[in-house]
Amino acid sequence: MAKRTPTAPELHRRAVAAYVAAGGEESVQRVITAVQSLSRKLDQWYARQLADLDLSAGEWAVVASLAKSGEPLTPSQLADQTNVAPSSMTHRLDKLADRDLVQRAPDPGNRTRILVTLTDGGWELFSLAIRGSEVVESDVLRDLDDAERGELARLLEVVIARLDDVEA
Repeated sequence: MAKRTPTAPELHRRAVAAYVAAGGEESVQRVITAVQSLSRKLDQWYARQLADLDLSAGEWAVVASLAKSGEPLTPSQLADQTNVAPSSMTHRLDKLADRDLVQRAPDPGNRTRILVTLTDGGWELFSLAIRGSEVVESDVLRDLDDAERGELARLLEVVIARLDDVEA
């Protein structure tokens, strides 16, 4: 007889119980374990989505950074934002440029600097990825109405605001 795979709620309850048994506060462990589980499952789905788009996570980080910035960025800025060495960023930009997703051009105000922007193809890819992820993200949140989603977002934003105050 095959062993039944535990459901996500069962795994969550087991994890919380283990952390509480080790001395953790239950309310804290319920929240942190839920956020970690959600993040892990979404990361798995995003990894499959990126594979379907023929992008590495690092390449996606560049595309997303450029889209979110709303302005051209230097390779050094992109390396800082995506936590990679400048030499790795050069390689990523080469691959993205070969696919016509980004373009590099001299900075008109400082011709020794290079500025990177998304091409129309880069914007199309970004939009396609966001629309694809919206399906899964909406499904994950479908049991919450708009007010509950707003409250969850507000509460998580309060927690996020504390992240800079916590020493790692």
